[in-house]
Amino acid sequence: MTKFRTLPPFGADQREVAEVVRGVMDGKTNNVGYFTTTVTATSTVLNDERISYDSAIIFTPMNEKGAQEMAKLWVGTRSRGSAIIHHASNAHVCEFMYIIVG
Repeated sequence: MTKFRTLPPFGADQREVAEVVRGVMDGKTNNVGYFTTTVTATSTVLNDERISYDSAIIFTPMNEKGAQEMAKLWVGTRSRGSAIIHHASNAHVCEFMYIIVG
């Protein structure tokens, strides 16, 4: 996971704020990650500190096998810091990128 610059909870100087705002305006919102399914497994635990109970998790396939399996991919239980991703049991590895919203 790439770490992007954040601001301290109680403010920052103008330069720090400008750098973070510019990153956001350039699409760098610090909500992207990657995961790979395990051969023959039917679920994957996605651990990410940015996930919460009400997060939406959106997927993009990163290989051909992942693209073929998109219709069988869904988010189950979400909790603070993790989510269960359900998928088909396959004899191959599927790779995905995800974004977290909320």
